[in-house]
Amino acid sequence: MASSRELNEGWTFTQVDGTEAVDAGVWLPVHTFPTTVHVELLQLQKIPDPFIGLQEWDVQWVGEAEWAFKMRFTVNDTEAAAENVDLVFDGLDTFAVVKLNGHKILETENQFVSHRVHVKEHIKAGENDLILIFESAFRKGREIEQQHEKLGLWNGDSSRLHVRKAQYNYGWDWGPVLMTVGPWKPIRLETYAVRIADIDIRPRVNEKLGATVDISFELSKNSQSIATVHVKDPEGKVIIGQSNLTIKSERAEAHFKLSAGIIELWYPVGYGKQPIYSVDIAITDQDGHLLDARSQKFAFRRVRVVQGVLEGQEGRSFLFEVNNIRIFCGGSNWIPADSFLTRLTPEKYRQWLQLLVDGNQNMIRVWGGGIYEADAFYDICDELGIMVWQDFMFGCGQYPAYDSFTKSVEIEAEQNVKRLRHHPSIVIFAGNNEDYQIAESLKLELDYSDEKSDFRKTNFPARYIYERLLPSVVERLCDIHYHRSSPYSGFGKPTTDRNYGDLHQWNVWHGSQEPWHNWDILAGRFVSEFGMEGYPNIRTVDYWLGGDQSERYPQSRTMCNHNKAEGFERRLELYLVENFKHAFHIESYVYYTQIMQAETLASAYRLWRRNWKGKGREYTAGALVWQINDCWPVTSWAIVDYFLRPKPAYFAIKRELAPHTVGMTRKERKTFPDALSAARFTIETVLAVWGTNSTLEPKRATLEVTAFDLDDPDWRARFVKDVILAPNAATELWEGALPGQPVRTKLSEVPKPIVVSARLLDADGTVLGRYSNWPEPYKYLKFPADVGLQIVVDASGARVELSATRPVKGLVLDVEGADAVWSDQAIDLVPDDPQTITVQGLNGRTIHARYLGDGSA
Repeated sequence: MASSRELNEGWTFTQVDGTEAVDAGVWLPVHTFPTTVHVELLQLQKIPDPFIGLQEWDVQWVGEAEWAFKMRFTVNDTEAAAENVDLVFDGLDTFAVVKLNGHKILETENQFVSHRVHVKEHIKAGENDLILIFESAFRKGREIEQQHEKLGLWNGDSSRLHVRKAQYNYGWDWGPVLMTVGPWKPIRLETYAVRIADIDIRPRVNEKLGATVDISFELSKNSQSIATVHVKDPEGKVIIGQSNLTIKSERAEAHFKLSAGIIELWYPVGYGKQPIYSVDIAITDQDGHLLDARSQKFAFRRVRVVQGVLEGQEGRSFLFEVNNIRIFCGGSNWIPADSFLTRLTPEKYRQWLQLLVDGNQNMIRVWGGGIYEADAFYDICDELGIMVWQDFMFGCGQYPAYDSFTKSVEIEAEQNVKRLRHHPSIVIFAGNNEDYQIAESLKLELDYSDEKSDFRKTNFPARYIYERLLPSVVERLCDIHYHRSSPYSGFGKPTTDRNYGDLHQWNVWHGSQEPWHNWDILAGRFVSEFGMEGYPNIRTVDYWLGGDQSERYPQSRTMCNHNKAEGFERRLELYLVENFKHAFHIESYVYYTQIMQAETLASAYRLWRRNWKGKGREYTAGALVWQINDCWPVTSWAIVDYFLRPKPAYFAIKRELAPHTVGMTRKERKTFPDALSAARFTIETVLAVWGTNSTLEPKRATLEVTAFDLDDPDWRARFVKDVILAPNAATELWEGALPGQPVRTKLSEVPKPIVVSARLLDADGTVLGRYSNWPEPYKYLKFPADVGLQIVVDASGARVELSATRPVKGLVLDVEGADAVWSDQAIDLVPDDPQTITVQGLNGRTIHARYLGDGSA
């Protein structure tokens, strides 16, 4: 019988020829395994915390030093006598030489590749010595770059393009420069006569939702063995199988057909259940002795990426259809959740992904500058019904394609496609992040009409990887859709074309720095990146300050080190000064940037979801915010900070992705009756109202629209209308003159500050969705001095009722001391519409409220 055990005890490490924190020849104990050097040095208090202050720059030497790890393990007689003895290294970061009992058994150069080494000839019964020697990936990368060429990129050191290592380690516009090194994944000793080397499960669901499942598996050698293959349902009951399958070579297959209704289909969250099946394979010899057994989870679902002709607009859709249901994808981009990956646990992944689902999101994009995520990440996505957009690990660069590089990439791609292909959550593989945009920006050789060349001799050689190597691997090893890049338009169009493919819409913040109110005209078919920065929770800010009160202001050196975005001061202040009257002391700066972020991102989801108008009119089919998470404490585009503290934007997005929502725009319509005159005109303010419904049934509701005047507490206008929200679509509900706003004939006629509240009410009066549309920019408004805000905590201490006698914008709640956990933030209130939220951890403390016009600015 095959056996396997992890070698995770008794490790020590040292700095080779130590000169810094570790003296030469001194071996220090490893506290956790797998691990990396920074984590161990922090544990031993040999280096300062790089997440605090400027201390990131005090540990740069770690990534440029040479390190070694060693351990001694005992092999028993049975293991030593086994026909095959292997050491399996799931991941070494990055350039390592491995020695067993003094024999060099492995040399590595790719963090994303695992290695199986046959060590029968070097292993012995009794004690065995294993040593791993790691070169500096930074120095080695610079050396490789000198041998080849310096290439173009955004973010980090150009040598990273030659190194198959998590690219964010080199620093990004949201992350520090922390070059990790060490055995970052498990190491195992395996013994066997014959083992199951690979399992390939291909569940295929047809248009009528019947299914077949093709199961193939490979053995480590050609042996006259017998296999049993069972398919089990989510409860573990065998539903179909095959016994006494004679294996005549190294490969065997089993094929099963299941009619619709026999199996349960896997659906994205909000559309059905997530049943997980399994395939159990057992291999025996001719005498019935068990040689090896493996179980592999999988699920049944039908996924298509639909790029169809659209009604009434140029271009094509880019949408995901699961089990014949077209789904609007509202979600987030994911970066590695720590600079030190071995600190991430399955529990931490679950916290992050549960936050995503609790925020009404259904898709996450694993970005191409990090890692192919841990198995636990995808298992949890399978369980929770989160669709995964999976990039290959290339980001923002003019990558090379010389032979040794592409050979390593091919192994990396094959291994990771095999590891990930059985996850029902993964709905697309994309070749890279923004590398075609790099090619466009640098004006590299990029003829989109050329579908036949090899490309390796051009100055955009990695096109060979994205259009030849990767699609070949994906097509050969799985049934998952392959997309050349993110963004990528296809159809011969550049990546900025908004009518095809997916789009990274950075003309808010980057690029032309458009107002966020222009999201509607900036829409794409599928917006896979967009964002706005906002400060994290003040507690997170205080963490990175490390108690240094002299640095506790927005423009301090420490604050600037904890925002890695180029030109962030200009961009933050541009959007703040255009929209808000704001203050500069740090608590207020945190608040105003957070409200700005919440307003910006909610507006995008609201306007783009309006473009999901039904079959054939899916003008925008998805929006993935950059980004949900951080890898360290920082001011960034994240909507949840490093410590899992949601920013107000998280809640604003949650509201916009609810099953039923209501949205509004107000637009000024200027008319010149005399074509020769610029002085005579009329300005009408037009209000448009729409609703969305992500369910698959029409929804009857009552639309209630109420208008308030900030200058006149006694004035109101209200109308009510019965409406039907079309299934799985946005529905236009009303358009007309903004109530209470007179037609203007001069620019000196200041528009009335009319706030409009819209609610969708169910038959029993339950609020299905609400939204308040305010006159903008907010900096012009004279907010009421007394808004009559009431914050009432119920007897349980877990429910809070919020109400006001005047409209309130951007309400954010907090307490002194440790965090409380709130169910909503960035709340707009209007009279006679109280809202109840929940809170955990209030513990009798007084609630403090911030809102626009609260007197802080």
